[in-house]
Amino acid sequence: MEFDNNKAIFLQICDSIYERILKGSLTEEQRIPSVREYGAEIGVNPNTVMRAYEKLTEEGVIYNKRGIGYFICPDARKKVLEKEREYFLNKELPLIRQKMALLGIDFDELKNFS
Repeated sequence: MEFDNNKAIFLQICDSIYERILKGSLTEEQRIPSVREYGAEIGVNPNTVMRAYEKLTEEGVIYNKRGIGYFICPDARKKVLEKEREYFLNKELPLIRQKMALLGIDFDELKNFS
């Protein structure tokens, strides 16, 4: 995993898990790697992975079966989709529209873009 220096690593781990859920490579009730396993896999301190897992747990995206591991929540895809759509519509899209206006690009031009 390549990291962006402009964003906390634990948030990038969350983003990676969101993306995998949306793409379907992580599904409901699927076990995810332990904190130590995932830390070793991506070359990150386990404490950083733990912060990500705690955030994902608070958001209801994953849950912990004590002594067994972390699993994807049954409605995780729905929650992630709602969260990511809201972020895109409220944070990213306004910036895209602003850039389009600066460059003189209209939506009709985007429809024909392949």
